[in-house]
Amino acid sequence: MLPQEIIRKKREGGALNKDEIQFFVDGITNNGVTDAQVSSLAMAIFFQKLTLEERINLTLAMRNSGDIMRWDTIDAPIVDKHSTGGVGDNVSLMLAPALAACGAAVPMISGRGLGHTGGTLDKMESIPGYSAKPSNETFLKVVKEVGCAIIGQTGNLAPADKRFYGIRDVTATVESIDLITASILSKKLAAGLETLVLDVKWGTGAFMASFEDARALAESLVKVANGAGVKTSALITDMNESLASAAGNAVEVQNAVDFLKGTHIDSRLWDITVAQGGEALANAGLAASAEAGCDAMTKALQSGKAAELFGKMVHQLGGPADFMEKPELYLEKAPMEVPIYADTPGMVTRVNARQVGVAVVELGGGRVKPEDAVDPAVGLTHIAGVGTTVDSDNPIAIVHARDEDQVARATVALKAAYVIGDAADVAEYPAVRDRIAPTV
Repeated sequence: MLPQEIIRKKREGGALNKDEIQFFVDGITNNGVTDAQVSSLAMAIFFQKLTLEERINLTLAMRNSGDIMRWDTIDAPIVDKHSTGGVGDNVSLMLAPALAACGAAVPMISGRGLGHTGGTLDKMESIPGYSAKPSNETFLKVVKEVGCAIIGQTGNLAPADKRFYGIRDVTATVESIDLITASILSKKLAAGLETLVLDVKWGTGAFMASFEDARALAESLVKVANGAGVKTSALITDMNESLASAAGNAVEVQNAVDFLKGTHIDSRLWDITVAQGGEALANAGLAASAEAGCDAMTKALQSGKAAELFGKMVHQLGGPADFMEKPELYLEKAPMEVPIYADTPGMVTRVNARQVGVAVVELGGGRVKPEDAVDPAVGLTHIAGVGTTVDSDNPIAIVHARDEDQVARATVALKAAYVIGDAADVAEYPAVRDRIAPTV
């Protein structure tokens, strides 16, 4: 086969067969095709789209481009979730141990933050000693003994996607739903999952700003994942404000510890965590329905079992044995805590969640380039949500910073994020707006 002929076929609107897709993905993996040819195919797909069969074949070819993890020695359903990313989204930290408490095995391979979005891996690495990149043997051991492990990508999972995404990133072809689908799922399926729940976000802080685009992506992901043999459903959730009342790394871990221990629970965070867990348990056959799964999640969280397993996971991956009892001894704190007040009192009617994320980046808690380091201590707490009254006693957020310059930059971003008015102007959306059911 000739790569240029495959490009030509897709450019003209033809459907690529399995062998043609496999040939091209092999070329991406072994450098048998050039960057120019990869970018040309990406642009052809961007404009001509892929059929469902093409999306499934592309996803599987990319999954098969490297290692596929196996969990044969674990006698429990292998379950995971994927979020399309947002601000204050620390759901994974509560979801993984709660699912484990309900009988699932959760090998959660997470990523780092980029741009205005936070990364689960960065959050976990704010715990001293925590190993986010253990050996495969340690990863398996922790999942088997605790029921969950939150780590970074290990081994050689979906290497074709790494090169493909890097080229798409510099050729204006990232925003293709077909290619986003294959990119997300190739890595998830390479983790050897049996079931998956997807959290596809929409709104000012989401990759998909409109609900319609988020739904289109959710439908594509669900159809392709199920077509590839992994029972999958999706929730479309709101990202028009920070999900947790904290945004950053150590501050979000503290927020998660408080949630697990029941000392402070953000209501929207609870709704989404429990809803995702209910879906995952139903998909895995551990609950008769999503509603029954939500009940099981509630019990796992309220009983303290999820908190216990989170502590065990942290310790087995190198963190302190008493982390859950004394997190304040271990999580680094920024030297400055400065409340930021709105210029005029009133009610929060709208929030640009992306700008809230930008404020965290301005503090050094996020990254602009993949190689950037992040400061675990900085961030925001007491973030005011939509419908909250703010005045001289109630700030829009408290900034945790290293110096006055950081505070100044974060203040500008925060004030730009908030619209203050009265109750009649409040634009509030449900935490979970829609659900895409499994297609099998």
